Amino acid sequence: MEARRYLVPARVHRVEQEVQKSRFVTTAAPAPTVEEARAFIARVREEFPDATHNCWAYVAGPPGSTVQVGMSDDGEPHGTAGRPMLNALLHGTVGEVAVVVTRYFGGTLLGKGGLVRAYTGCVQQALESLPTLERVPKARLAIEIEYASVDGLRRMLPAHEAELVSEEYAATVGYQLLLPLSRLEAFRKALLDLTLGEVLIEVLEPPQ
Repeated sequence: MEARRYLVPARVHRVEQEVQKSRFVTTAAPAPTVEEARAFIARVREEFPDATHNCWAYVAGPPGSTVQVGMSDDGEPHGTAGRPMLNALLHGTVGEVAVVVTRYFGGTLLGKGGLVRAYTGCVQQALESLPTLERVPKARLAIEIEYASVDGLRRMLPAHEAELVSEEYAATVGYQLLLPLSRLEAFRKALLDLTLGEVLIEVLEPPQ
């Protein structure tokens, strides 16, 4: 399981610039899945139906990951929009992100090199001012302990960034917890030490 933390967009973000009389509107948004990326792209296309081009790119994964990516020149010369936009995303520090660059042609041809620079610059400008938050991949644990260990377990939670999801009291005490994957092994060891091995620990399917 991937334990890496990384930045993702906190919300939809928009910037605008003019290049050689062409108006470029860049909209970036969270894209944790390919489906959400494509739904966002469709919404922007609907918002700007009269634009000359609505070029787009997305990375539906960690920064730099090429497992789930997409791009489109949307009528611009091949390789002058979608690919430069995707490259800008892949070289950035933000993951799970989709970007649409909406262009209104201003009458001046930019040439292939000018288009590449313009679309690259639009994405870079959006990323520089993009509000972000940290995505922390988490594990869900089911734990069963004796009553004598309850206080010790509760004291452990903050140090391991663990969140109590549910608790059930019977002959023993059952908990479900969420904690960062990067903390999982240290937490498991600390729990075994606390309980002298008298604990049941099960890693459940991570939350979606």
